[in-house]
Amino acid sequence: MRLGVLFFAIIYLGVTHLAFAQQPSSDGSGTAGDAFTFVRIQYDNTGGGLSDDWGWGQGGTWRIDYPDADFNFLRGVTRLTNIHINSSPAVLRLDDDRIFEYPFLYMLELGRNGGPKLTEKEIRNLREYLLRGGFLLIDDFWGTLEWDTFYQAFGKVFPDRPVIELDKDHQIFHCFYDIDGPQMIPAVWNFQNYAEQDVEQAHNRAVLDDDGRVMVLINWNSDIGDGWEHTYHPSYPTKYANLAYQLGVNYLIYAMTH
Repeated sequence: MRLGVLFFAIIYLGVTHLAFAQQPSSDGSGTAGDAFTFVRIQYDNTGGGLSDDWGWGQGGTWRIDYPDADFNFLRGVTRLTNIHINSSPAVLRLDDDRIFEYPFLYMLELGRNGGPKLTEKEIRNLREYLLRGGFLLIDDFWGTLEWDTFYQAFGKVFPDRPVIELDKDHQIFHCFYDIDGPQMIPAVWNFQNYAEQDVEQAHNRAVLDDDGRVMVLINWNSDIGDGWEHTYHPSYPTKYANLAYQLGVNYLIYAMTH
């Protein structure tokens, strides 16, 4: 059965206020079942571990905004919707067959540090996951150079399917909140919301299945993860944090109902 269909009923369950764990489960497994689990994908960088002035050491770009963004987004889902959540987000790799238990995956920063280094099994697993009905949100990379770096690796997943541009009338922007198309959510400290690279507006690009369903949503020139992570930061503009949650909720509900 399609993953999206399996989890359709989740949006009708009552709001459940759950106590949040201090850290995600150590084995990254989460809990499959009738609750939504936020699953962040761990990947290797072609350029090796991330070692720059961001201070992430050799952890890799997959860890940026982790775990605060994951926990805060789950809190937002509980506050804003009737979706029943698993309060502990999970971390999995694409070659882990447990990804097939979850309808929604999240990856970010795929244009930095050489881009993702995907193995043949990771590519194969991701392709099968998406064709079965899964949904992948890719967030937080900027400009044409990072796009080219990202697509050099990601294009191997669906070399026969085009990446299309979603316009503001697409249902993904209107399935819960009415949002005027793609939105540029800034990184923390970018108070004026200046473009970080050579592209001055946000784009939502997508890979579709044979029925026109969005399998992969690519949030390019925008950083909703920072909007989640810095919700309580005194210097982060509230309007962008709110918009980050609205976008995330729309993406999630679209994923679970398609």
